[in-house]
Amino acid sequence: MSNWKAVPYDTSSYRYDGDKLWQSWERLHAGDQEPWPEDEASQEAWRAYHRGDFQNAVALGLKAETASGMNAANKAQSIYATYLAEDEDEKKELFEEVAERADIATQENPNNINAHYQHAYALGRYSQAISITKALAQGLAGKCKASLDKTLALAPEHAEAHIALGAYHAEIIGKVGSMVGSLTYGVSKDASETHYAKALELIPHSAIAHIEYANGLLTLYGNKKIKDATQLYEKAAACTQRDAMEALDVAFAKSELSND
Repeated sequence: MSNWKAVPYDTSSYRYDGDKLWQSWERLHAGDQEPWPEDEASQEAWRAYHRGDFQNAVALGLKAETASGMNAANKAQSIYATYLAEDEDEKKELFEEVAERADIATQENPNNINAHYQHAYALGRYSQAISITKALAQGLAGKCKASLDKTLALAPEHAEAHIALGAYHAEIIGKVGSMVGSLTYGVSKDASETHYAKALELIPHSAIAHIEYANGLLTLYGNKKIKDATQLYEKAAACTQRDAMEALDVAFAKSELSND
């Protein structure tokens, strides 16, 4: 494994040493509903993740050999691939690895909420990397949807799964249209917006919830919703950052506003 790029921001305020991790856990994991890990090895993997040491988080998470450690490793790798990996082939390889590891984890522990979610997330991002058209042809959409449905069956208030389902509906409609999307894949604009709205209700402090809703509106309606999307990006850019991922989210929102 080559050395990964560092998060290009000051992450010193995102250190959750000792009891700070436990004290901040509910806020940090409001979006993914990850249970508190009782073992120190998994806790260390999550500390590395939150401070943006993604490569070390993967190594520590895999070494922990626990469900939570695996989830930390997969989330760290997925966020790195989403925001920091520049080579497209590297991105796809990283997402494929996460999807494979998460799939195995769901088989080993079917009640591992974020194994199902990370499987869906990695497949979704991989689908974006290869193009939604190719992903639909390969049957990846159905696998992604099944994992998201399982996530919400286990954790109905998993906000990140609601975000991903909002994107699932929006991106298929954006590619094949409302009629074909409805008849062939069972997607709809209403369902997309309902999932995005639910996520915002659950995690109103989250930059990514605002960003993905904005992205979804533009995918579904184009420039007709540019004002609403801009307002969502503005709210995302103003969100408080509690870890490296949130810092990357906020920076992305600001970049979208600067491109307008």
